[in-house]
Amino acid sequence: MALQIKNKKILILIPILVIAFFLFFEATYIIEENEACIVTRLGEIQRVNTNAGIHLKVPFLDNVNTYSMRIMRIDGDTQKIPTKENQFIEVNSTSRWRIIDVSLFYKSLKNYTAAFSKITDIIDSSCRDIISLNSFDSIVRSSNIINEINAEEELNLDTNDIDMSSLLMTQQKTHVTITKGREEIAEDIKKRSNAQLASFGIELLDVIFKGIKYADELQDAVFSRMITERNQIASTIRSTGEGKKAEILGRLENEKQSILSESYAEAETIRGRADAEAAAIYSSAYNKDPAFYNFWKSLETYKKTLPNIEKIMSTDSEFFRFLDQAQ
Repeated sequence: MALQIKNKKILILIPILVIAFFLFFEATYIIEENEACIVTRLGEIQRVNTNAGIHLKVPFLDNVNTYSMRIMRIDGDTQKIPTKENQFIEVNSTSRWRIIDVSLFYKSLKNYTAAFSKITDIIDSSCRDIISLNSFDSIVRSSNIINEINAEEELNLDTNDIDMSSLLMTQQKTHVTITKGREEIAEDIKKRSNAQLASFGIELLDVIFKGIKYADELQDAVFSRMITERNQIASTIRSTGEGKKAEILGRLENEKQSILSESYAEAETIRGRADAEAAAIYSSAYNKDPAFYNFWKSLETYKKTLPNIEKIMSTDSEFFRFLDQAQ
């Protein structure tokens, strides 16, 4: 009998504990660090709580909407926007934002999906308005430091050897001086966007351009112009190099001819001295024994000429006198 009573108490206690446990979770909510909660009752805001920990609410009547107070990022859509020069460019941006007024955010947007859509629309609209008022150079550059770069150093050329006048003209004519750079334009976009986002309890921290490029229909023309400019530079350098080559080859040819002339003069001088010495030797030898000299020279002549003579009709001439003599 006592066991049955005990079992009945346990059976009654279990549902009570389950209901109590359920009511406890329905009556409490937890706030994490860097979070804010809005407690609403029948659609009306009761309170805003930003203190981390466990808090109470009215079960079944109060709803808790939790929002992060951290910095969040949103990527904009790639847009095709005309610049001040009416040249279409494609702009891709990213931004960081955060909630600064939870009540206002809840009243105007309710959730993150609506917030992302609204932020994207406002930033994209501000980008179109601001970018269309500025030149392409201002959008892609942050300063005028490019005007301070020496084109000679940039191309790594020796100006002592190359005429840089036309080359520098080609390099510097595209370096436009800007009054407002990319960072200032991004700041203008941020200010214009914040003026509209403030009514939604949102603060835009920055706008960063991830990518800026010419539209597809303009890229071929731009690349062709860049190729033409580089070809002009290459042609200038190449023609200057050919001129230096011709100058060096001409100098080498002059030096070669000068060396050959000096060598020829020296060779002729040596040859003249040698001929004079040879003539003196021949004269001395001839004077010692003229008959033997004539005999020796005739034998040398026979040696050179007879192998080339195909037919001899007679040896009675003076030329063959040594062949006919018995002594």
